[in-house]
Amino acid sequence: MESVVSELEGTLLKDSDEFSYFMLVAFEASGLVRFALLLILWPLIRVLNILGMRELGLKVMIFVAVAGVQRSEIESVARAVLPKFYMDDLDMEAWKVFSSYEKRVVVTKTPKIMVEMFVKEHLRADEVIGTELSFNRFGFATGLLRGDSNNTLSERVAKLFNNDPPTLGMATTSSYSSISHLCKDELRPPFLTRQNYEHQLLRPLPVIFHDGRLVKRPTPLTSLLILLWMPVGIVLAIIRITAGSILPFWAIPHMSRLFGGKVVVKGKPPAPPATGSSGVLFVCTHRTLMDPVVLSSVLQRKIPAVTYSISRLSEILSPIPTVRLTRSRDIDAEKIKRELSKGDLVVCPEGTTCREPFLLRFSGLFAELTDRIVPVAMNYRVGFFHATTARGWKGLDPIFFFMNPRPVYEVTFLNQLPVEATCSSGKSPHDVANYVQRILGATLGFECTNFTRKDKYRVLAGNDGTVSVSRTSFVDHIMKVVRTFKPFIH
Repeated sequence: MESVVSELEGTLLKDSDEFSYFMLVAFEASGLVRFALLLILWPLIRVLNILGMRELGLKVMIFVAVAGVQRSEIESVARAVLPKFYMDDLDMEAWKVFSSYEKRVVVTKTPKIMVEMFVKEHLRADEVIGTELSFNRFGFATGLLRGDSNNTLSERVAKLFNNDPPTLGMATTSSYSSISHLCKDELRPPFLTRQNYEHQLLRPLPVIFHDGRLVKRPTPLTSLLILLWMPVGIVLAIIRITAGSILPFWAIPHMSRLFGGKVVVKGKPPAPPATGSSGVLFVCTHRTLMDPVVLSSVLQRKIPAVTYSISRLSEILSPIPTVRLTRSRDIDAEKIKRELSKGDLVVCPEGTTCREPFLLRFSGLFAELTDRIVPVAMNYRVGFFHATTARGWKGLDPIFFFMNPRPVYEVTFLNQLPVEATCSSGKSPHDVANYVQRILGATLGFECTNFTRKDKYRVLAGNDGTVSVSRTSFVDHIMKVVRTFKPFIH
């Protein structure tokens, strides 16, 4: 069996510096204070690296980032936050070489708990060799490494292969000596592939769901900008939210431009319904909690929005009426019908937000209730902070959105569905929902999937959004995701 041993940092990942990933763990698993402390120590860590004491610098990063943090929190960040940033830094040329071998092993200086999920599930590695964090009996990280982590890299690789030399070793020049003598052949970056690996069926499993508040990988410079912006961003968010709550809708676009926001409108929105007549149902893609609010500001009238599980704070701050659904089909159908009889209504049939260019499965309930359906493609761009969360407090979602320096929303109105594309022509609600999903996906350039709200929460939070699930069921779900994506990655 042909085998490959590859270093993660600087080889499969383009960046050899682990600092930004420890910053992510510090921010997402602990908070702003630890994030700032680790940034303050960055000059010291940098000096240690320059002086050739890289191992000591790594130990400092590990201790500051995780000491006193619960194991479950570190695992949660490793599952929900880090894979997105690792995938963004993936060297695809190195991946082509790595994936062409039958047995694939990754070696890393980063604690194994941080990288194992990404490396095994997304890069399809068979084994991961990394340092092991030490935890006390209460499940809190000590910030130190376990004793067996002191074994040399070459010893651990040799033990894994039972002293049978791997076929290929992939590593940077600076670290290659530790495993080069164990492998039959060697390959160093840049990976200008001499062979054609395009015939390989394996592809990295894409990251569809991810969590965490930070948009950009927190390099030292980016981290400094975030810390300096935070006080300004909080004040700006308070001003934006207050103004949006008290100003008439016709004034919101002008206020938005004044404070750095921007809304791009494409297509022609329908006219308001006549007095006493039923309204149209705006079917939107769901990017953030702000989708219905932005739509109402574009139409310059308050349009009620159907909601599933937004926080009470978000309902209080919302400048538009909200209709909370129960997830009981019959009860929810009656609520939607009653609101439509009064006028226009907004619904996001994905049931939850998705940050990546994918659309989740559309519920077919909306198609059963009306034939007056107007699809609206919503998308957004932010610079520092994500306005959605699965693990954190949802009440902060609108605040984080408005903390961004220049939030941009794009609203594209499509034509109202013709009668022959609705249930009136005999089509099933499922077919209508799939059709609306496809045309919205094509408008945005997004890929349609069959994933649902429960899939998202099982991947990001380890539960279905309402109750906890065991670790075993989570692993089973990950395998379900892998099987679901086989048609796209073959």
